[in-house]
Amino acid sequence: MKYYVTTAIDYANAAPHIGHAYEKIAADIVARYQRMLGKEVFFLTGTDEHGIKVEKAAAAAGKSPQEFVDEIAAKFQNAWKLLNISNDYFIRTTEERHKKVVQAVFAKMREKGDVYKGSYKGLYCEGCEDFWRERDLKDGKCPNHLREPKVVEEENYFFRLSKYKDAVREWLTSSQEHVKPDGRRLEVLNQLEDPELGDFSCTRSRGSLSWGIPVPDEPDQVIYVWIDALTNYITGAGYNTDESAWKKWWPADLHLIGKDITKFHAIYWPAMLLSIDVELPNLVFGHGFITVEGQKMSKTLGNVLDPVYLTETYKSDSIRYFLFEANTFDQDGDFSRQDMINKVNSHLANGLGNLLNRAIKLLETNFEGKVPELPLDPAMLKSIEESSRKYHEFMEEMEFAKAIKVIFEGIVDEANRYVNDRKPWTLFKEGKKDEGGIVLATVMAMLKRAALLLSPFTPNLSNDIWEQLGFDLPLNSVSVESEVYKTAVPANQAVRNRGPVFQRLEEPGIEASAGTKK
Repeated sequence: MKYYVTTAIDYANAAPHIGHAYEKIAADIVARYQRMLGKEVFFLTGTDEHGIKVEKAAAAAGKSPQEFVDEIAAKFQNAWKLLNISNDYFIRTTEERHKKVVQAVFAKMREKGDVYKGSYKGLYCEGCEDFWRERDLKDGKCPNHLREPKVVEEENYFFRLSKYKDAVREWLTSSQEHVKPDGRRLEVLNQLEDPELGDFSCTRSRGSLSWGIPVPDEPDQVIYVWIDALTNYITGAGYNTDESAWKKWWPADLHLIGKDITKFHAIYWPAMLLSIDVELPNLVFGHGFITVEGQKMSKTLGNVLDPVYLTETYKSDSIRYFLFEANTFDQDGDFSRQDMINKVNSHLANGLGNLLNRAIKLLETNFEGKVPELPLDPAMLKSIEESSRKYHEFMEEMEFAKAIKVIFEGIVDEANRYVNDRKPWTLFKEGKKDEGGIVLATVMAMLKRAALLLSPFTPNLSNDIWEQLGFDLPLNSVSVESEVYKTAVPANQAVRNRGPVFQRLEEPGIEASAGTKK
């Protein structure tokens, strides 16, 4: 089975911030989880590199647009590498393959009569790259970017959205699974009913926008953002360039996007695909935003967090774990360093790391560092399986915070309680070696399952636990259908004591020492 997951492509006018990272980590969690289910995954992310904002940012930096986006794209790629994002391809809208696909898409729309020339006058926000109605402004300003839109009037091409509104409505109402969460789907349906939502501008004159993909045979017209940007999803899957890849990967199983661009992905994009006779995606999911210490990110406030700095200071697993343990994915969330430090120390260093360390030391002292060949505690095995069942239910719905909670409450915390109640060190002193061995063998099984289930969130930490449990088989090759997943740590398998698996984080402002330890 296949699974194709995409993120929104990030606008290449500035370096990445924690909001960009939030979405990419989420998509990575989904990709890693689907691989755990045994599916072949294609994970696409990238950068949106054309447009007025890029032109202006490049000019301000004294560089050509291409030089500028080359540098910005490299910054995004470096950030995702540091955050352990396992994307299979990083698409750039300035690459030749994408340009040709965009022009082919436009040509097909024109052949069908779905794009046509017209004049337009409207209030245009460069930040949104969209037009606004005056009644939707707040105090005369764009509600997203808090600045006055410009009056734009010019002749360009329009996409005939009106032709496809009924078909898009049918898609949205035929299943509640096409757009999630449900509140976003209902919001999009309300937008679709708005009589003022009609055909939209899909090109700009070269006089107002020079940095973009030219309309075929009309170099004075430049293809506008939504056809250029949204088409990346089919470019990445091989549309019009790689027939075997296209047949394999499309339709997309998940378009993961921020809630502010749900309209474009759930109305414009399906209409565009219908125009070029391409099957619609399975799911569009609009997630919430991340604030910083309770405030919206702002250069003025100086709270725009650099994911590279955060990763180098606190390590990737800390960032990945906290963002999805502390926040409900379909709602707005917050990033707080102190809260992250407290939770990561409590859960990963103390709860999980200390459990592993104690168990390994007891095995070394009493069983020559090997897992004893003894039966496991049936009550604890039941807890493992019940918790795993709930975990998979939550992961399928992208309820990440609930999935993490069940790992800790049902497996990690339960294992710690079990050790504290049974006190294997006392059992060994009393000569009850087998009873103590049952506790340790059972805890090894619990640690093994915890490492597996946590691996989409904390891949480095999970790998380190996996290796200390004595496994040589790569953790990311283990699927839920394999015997390795279903069984306990094999009897007589030698564990590897490599010291604390996760070091505690320091307080803000102090040199941090975080993450996994090889």
